[in-house]
Amino acid sequence: MMKVIISGATGMVGQGVLRECLTADDVEQVAVVGRTKLTQVHPKIHQVICPDLMHADQELERLQGFDACFFCLGVSSSGMSEERYRQVTYDLTLGLATVLAKNNPGMTFVYVSGAGTDSSEQGKSMWARVKGATENALQKLSVAGVYLFRPGVIQPFV
Repeated sequence: MMKVIISGATGMVGQGVLRECLTADDVEQVAVVGRTKLTQVHPKIHQVICPDLMHADQELERLQGFDACFFCLGVSSSGMSEERYRQVTYDLTLGLATVLAKNNPGMTFVYVSGAGTDSSEQGKSMWARVKGATENALQKLSVAGVYLFRPGVIQPFV
């Protein structure tokens, strides 16, 4: 039986991941990390409320013995400065991932990125450079494995 962590469970991708984890027979517990409480109630769900995800170390320290983390949290870069987008996409992601990796070294870390991400970190597109830097840093985590998904288009589930 697996124990998994999901960040971004209220977003479009995170909702789908949560739905699949709740129906999977081999998943016994789902820790949902977020700023606000989910309205959904399920026996597998354990909510970890972190009003300020940039300073969530204390809450995350309690998450130990987990097998996987699905990091689905993300924002659009539209209208954001590179500095602000980097804070949310790189700093926040690496901050949470580092704490989780320290407490769960056997964990698999799954990151939802995006098509067009620039691993060289040298391209013209701001969001692609930041996503590339984030992916590159995540691949250095001391965990069992890191998987990066770069969907081009995501069809909402209705």
